[in-house]
Amino acid sequence: MKKASQRVAFGETLVELGKEDSNIVVLGADLCSSTKTAMFEKHFPERHFNMGIAEESLMSAAAGLAISGKTVFASTFAVFATARAHDHIRQSIAYTRANVKIVATHGGITVGGDGATHQVMEDLALMRVLPNFTVVVPADAPETKKAIRAIAKHPGPVYVRLGRTDVPIITKEKDDFQIGKATTVRKGKDVTLIGTGIMVSVCVEAAEKLADKGISARVLNMSTIKPIDEDAIIKAAKETGAVVTAEEHNVEMGMGSAIAMVLAEHKHVPMKRVGIPDVFGESGGSDELMNKYGLTVKNIVSATHDVLKRKDKKVSGKK
Repeated sequence: MKKASQRVAFGETLVELGKEDSNIVVLGADLCSSTKTAMFEKHFPERHFNMGIAEESLMSAAAGLAISGKTVFASTFAVFATARAHDHIRQSIAYTRANVKIVATHGGITVGGDGATHQVMEDLALMRVLPNFTVVVPADAPETKKAIRAIAKHPGPVYVRLGRTDVPIITKEKDDFQIGKATTVRKGKDVTLIGTGIMVSVCVEAAEKLADKGISARVLNMSTIKPIDEDAIIKAAKETGAVVTAEEHNVEMGMGSAIAMVLAEHKHVPMKRVGIPDVFGESGGSDELMNKYGLTVKNIVSATHDVLKRKDKKVSGKK
């Protein structure tokens, strides 16, 4: 699959929005070249503020600008945006419902060589637990552009997670994007694979491998983690009878856990979560780390066989 940078898509869309709306301001934390907000700074230096290595101040200033009437984009690496500044986000942005869009780059294990201090695998858990927050994880660069445009119009706090590496393109320019709605990437009747972010493309590859074995796998792109699309999850569970989730996040409290709660309350079907184990990462190439922590086609295929076995036993009534 052809790949493209979500970060560049973010920067380009910020510039477009800046030309359309003079009320948009952008804040960074001394990483503007990496997050690509420097593209906005080049065009609108008077509306771009580099707060330095002071993420707490970044979030507090963003809240103040938003409360004064601005639409604020605040951007830095995901580990600093969420873990380091979480109290300031909670008190100044979530509690006040400030119109701040935190767009964090370098999320997940694919940060690679920067190691455990820069690889955040718990950011979705930290952000989805905050009242008033919307949490979005686009699957690729084209969807990133649509997501950034959507959140600019969406009232209130939003967290968007982007990766460092180029991501396979699986969506089309004409595809619809709505906050809070999952999209069907591939139809199927035997099992549903639900991915988010970079793992959507891995789910597509896994579905192709499964098709070679006669297994029809539906693939859903869960680009909004909060509010989660309960209707899509329940519908898929009813129609296919088994679910596998895949995410570049700690498996304990990410998208898979959110989906498990929906299924526990509404539709009991065999389910398996694929994600990063409850560990810190280590330095290495992004592909090496994806393999080490099981974010692979092979693991999704294996998880699918597991849920299908349990599905067969459930249907037949065997133990």
